Amino acid sequence: MSLGFVLANAGRTAAALRAVTTALPELTGADAGRARMQRGVVLHYRGRYDEAVRDYGHAIDIAQREGDLLLEARARNNRGLLNAHRGAGGGADDLARAAAVFHGLGLDLAAADARWNSGIAAGRRGDVATALRCFAAVGEEYQRLAVPRPALLLDRVELLLSVPLVDEAVQVAAVATRELRHRGMASDLAEALLAQARAALLAGDLDTATAAAAAARTRFRRQGRRTWAAFARHVELRAEFRRGTRSAALFTAMLRTADQLDATGWPDPALTTRIDAGLLAAAIGRTDRARELFTTAARTRGRGTAPRRAQGWYALALARRLGGDEPGAARALSRGLAVLDRHRTSLGATELRAHSGAYGQELAAEGLDIAVRAGAPARVLAWAERWRANALRTRSALPPEDPELVAALAELRLVSSLLEDAVLADRPVRALRGRQARLEQRIRDLARRAAGGTGAVDPPRVGALAERLGSRVLVELVAHGDRLRAVLVRDGRASLHDLGPLGEATRLARWHRFGLRRLITAGDTVAAQAGAAHAAAALDRQLFDPLRHRLADRPLVIVPVGALHSVGWAGLPTCAGRPVTVAPSATVWLGADARIPAAGPPVLASGPRLPAGQAEVHRLTQVLPDARLLTGADATAEALTAALDGAGMVHIAAHGTFRADNPQFSSLELADGPLFAYEWERVTRPPDCVVLSACDSGLTGVRPGDEIMGFAAVLLALGTRCLIATVLPVPAEPTTALMLDLHPVSYTNL
Repeated sequence: MSLGFVLANAGRTAAALRAVTTALPELTGADAGRARMQRGVVLHYRGRYDEAVRDYGHAIDIAQREGDLLLEARARNNRGLLNAHRGAGGGADDLARAAAVFHGLGLDLAAADARWNSGIAAGRRGDVATALRCFAAVGEEYQRLAVPRPALLLDRVELLLSVPLVDEAVQVAAVATRELRHRGMASDLAEALLAQARAALLAGDLDTATAAAAAARTRFRRQGRRTWAAFARHVELRAEFRRGTRSAALFTAMLRTADQLDATGWPDPALTTRIDAGLLAAAIGRTDRARELFTTAARTRGRGTAPRRAQGWYALALARRLGGDEPGAARALSRGLAVLDRHRTSLGATELRAHSGAYGQELAAEGLDIAVRAGAPARVLAWAERWRANALRTRSALPPEDPELVAALAELRLVSSLLEDAVLADRPVRALRGRQARLEQRIRDLARRAAGGTGAVDPPRVGALAERLGSRVLVELVAHGDRLRAVLVRDGRASLHDLGPLGEATRLARWHRFGLRRLITAGDTVAAQAGAAHAAAALDRQLFDPLRHRLADRPLVIVPVGALHSVGWAGLPTCAGRPVTVAPSATVWLGADARIPAAGPPVLASGPRLPAGQAEVHRLTQVLPDARLLTGADATAEALTAALDGAGMVHIAAHGTFRADNPQFSSLELADGPLFAYEWERVTRPPDCVVLSACDSGLTGVRPGDEIMGFAAVLLALGTRCLIATVLPVPAEPTTALMLDLHPVSYTNL
């Protein structure tokens, strides 16, 4: 029996099954129960799930008869985990009972394992917030017990992929692969390679996805784990499809793999493989076969997790489009997006809601395509808004009072300050960087405990927008395949325009940013001026020439898309000299424009190491004599955050740092160290207008669905009506002069 355990852990599952089965007739009483449980583990490894559940059940019966609480707890833990993976009922009860028994027996580590498995079960049910809270709590218990559990990193990858938090999943999968390879844990290593492949596929790294999936499949086949090998094959085929391969051979392989996945208990990858196979069939002219595959996949729309149900509605929409029923397809897509909206409401943390936009990408793109092909501008606007900036349209619940989170952020502020001092003094920083990384992970885990918020605000109709716009013109940019389009709303009428290749607009936007940065860093030279002007003119021509006859000299409300969120719009000729508002979505703009302004006194704050900033806010007190002034040692993170609450206007002159890897860790440098975007989510009464005169303070991280993250996103989500910030590094002296010119106008109009 013990030999069977060792063989299974080494990946030799066929030999393990023979060893344990041979032992069974020789054992009686509790020993027979332990052997039954061990055989269940081996059958579990091999994907023979029904047989494994039966053996676990026999082990539980024997344990109860023999009064062996330890055996009962172990068998319940295993059965609960297996049923959670299969989506079967009873898993949560088994795991709760196992954890209670282990705790009663004084087995803290086993109890922690059972509670960790409860987190897996929650994730499988689609309850991501509960799963993250569980993993965070049990992770602390593992640290207290000082017992490494590298295999449990795989469960974390699974949950991260379910959000999806792709970048973090890629990192965790790499760590898991390295650790398990080092420890020689062959069975778990194969699963880690599969996790790495799945994360790479979502990240668009097709080469890594293919190589890791192939390596995992080879190991699974060698270990006799045919069901897992089919899962790895599914990743290989999806990567090939993403590369653009459209062949009958790929179609046949997809069908075979989908059937294998369904037969062996992997319904979710079977569903995505079947939808891909349908898309491939349609592409190679096998329309009837494609419709049949989509119809089969559509049967999942009434059961399972929210992403699974949404995929079912997506498949139904594809089937209806093939049948020529475009209105029916649009209705199905709307139902799928509604499922995802309800799911998003359960995700309290801003980070989770922003990343969950990836799930609606295919549905929204299909709906947008229907509207564009119909030449219906109002419907194009509605579909663009249906998926855009949903995290800002969903008001999150106020994070609970969490002393652990507050303490972790304070510690991170201290460590970040020490790290910067060490870098400037050329001292070793490795230990501080490690401590910083651990603190950031802990803060992410703690912040993700937040409860869900309210439902998303529905996209506005053109009439409602037009009434609020008045003489202003709305220009909403839309990505449609490889084309950039614009919906323009003026005087109550919407029009649709083709602005050319999306890739070209993205290239010109980057060129424009480069030109502006060169103008700032190289100085106001003739060459720098010419380069910036040339880039601005080229981008301006693509974006505005097709619209120019409808813009006249009216104020603009611009809703960017993708990489165009970082454009310095005021630097484009068409925008110069006229009022321009940039918004993450028309829905967010409409809500902000209609909001009643906060009436509290203004706040002026400046950070350290910025003499021009201190001079700036002191000179602004002449314009705003009733303002509250925070400078020097008074300008702390806590003081500024408290001052935000209910302020009519807040002006902050401080060094800013944008974190592209996690925009919620973007920071403003204050007297006691950096203030992080995370910390402003606790403000109950948002300021009406915020001016950030620091470098890059208006930059945002853009996720699928044009979900933005960073200081701008936090403030807009809170309800701030107006944000004035820069998306580029800015020189101090001209900025101060600009601010002095700005405030008499801005504050008078609040």
